[in-house]
Amino acid sequence: MFMEGVFMKQQRQNEQEFAFIKEKIKDKPINKRRLLVRAGYNILCAIIFGAVACVVFVWLRPYLDEWLYPKKESTISIPKDDAPQEEEEEAETEKREEEQVKESPTEPESQTVVVQERLEIEDYQELQNQLYDIGKQANKSVVTVTGVTSGIDWFDTPYENENSAAGIVIGNSGQELLILTEKKVIADAQEISITFVDDTVVSASLKKYDGNTGIAVISVPLEGISEETMNQVEVASLGNSYIVQQGTIVLAIGSPLGANYSILCGTITSSNNEVSTIDKNYTIFTTDIVGSENGSGVLINLKGEIIGLVLQDYSSQSDRNTITALSVSELKQVIEDLSNGRDVPYVGLRLSTVTDEIAKEYSIPKGVYIKSVELDSPAMSAGLQEADVILTVNGEEVKTVEQYNQKIYALNPEDPVLITVKRQSGEEYVDLDCIVTVGVWK
Repeated sequence: MFMEGVFMKQQRQNEQEFAFIKEKIKDKPINKRRLLVRAGYNILCAIIFGAVACVVFVWLRPYLDEWLYPKKESTISIPKDDAPQEEEEEAETEKREEEQVKESPTEPESQTVVVQERLEIEDYQELQNQLYDIGKQANKSVVTVTGVTSGIDWFDTPYENENSAAGIVIGNSGQELLILTEKKVIADAQEISITFVDDTVVSASLKKYDGNTGIAVISVPLEGISEETMNQVEVASLGNSYIVQQGTIVLAIGSPLGANYSILCGTITSSNNEVSTIDKNYTIFTTDIVGSENGSGVLINLKGEIIGLVLQDYSSQSDRNTITALSVSELKQVIEDLSNGRDVPYVGLRLSTVTDEIAKEYSIPKGVYIKSVELDSPAMSAGLQEADVILTVNGEEVKTVEQYNQKIYALNPEDPVLITVKRQSGEEYVDLDCIVTVGVWK
């Protein structure tokens, strides 16, 4: 019995153990609310991370682009013209005369019969049409520059003024379109706009201006100009104005009479006049073309090339009713500097060349004569005075205003320059060194 009891007890334990092993474990119930909270938390973290990454990327992208893909600065280069020398002109004239003498036969071998054909009115009209076709083609480079000035008058009434003048497209850097005009048109303007030949209007900004001549270069981003407009715009070609002579046929385009895209024909009546500006002298072209006192634009030759800038401020009182222009060849360096955002060097002197005749007649040393010194200019601060004669610039001899100008224009603002002059002291001249710090005339 005892053994049977032990056996039964052991059997019951085995059955309990077996029952325990067969027991099923149920999964814990899913907490849907907690899952939603956790999913929302993960999504919120992802959004915050993405936003932060986006902000950081946008902030760093310009620096990364600049580091990985450095941009090359686009510059405008304008070919310069060599001013003809008097000796070269005389030698060339003599050479041409000798060639003509050699080529002319002593005895005529044959007689040439010249038949004079009478020109009709239609022929004159055809000639005029051809001239105007040149002007129409050149007008593709003409735009209207408008400066908007706004403010409040004494009676607290808002006002808005607009000044307009012609502008000339002179360059395309691949990033911007460069337009040449007069600074006075956009003086103190809060907004500048450009109207192209197809009446498209775009915003623009002032790039640089020259306080001496009053010309300015305006920049228009290419991304703001449609392809259709660009197809109708042409960059003007700057010609050689050194070869312009009295009697040369020219056309005035822009707004010589106040209305844009006008075309006027005429001839050069004088090409030897000179105007003295600060640090440089310019050749003035006078014409027989009737124009407005406030006219603007350019003179072009029969090739459609610009040979003069119409700046009526430099005309004399007697020439106010006719178009006058500054020689473009002498302005090419200034135009190039302004187009590339470079300030034009400024010293502050009005000068003239002491020729052999002037030196003998007035007993003045040969060099560059200082006619006047601008008030508060770098030249005045350095001690240069009226009636001084400049001999050297940075140790290099200068005999003409043109040579002086080349030396000064090679400098940058804030550069020091050593100018050696002769100054009259009693009955003799003494050498004097002046160190001038080049500035910018505003």
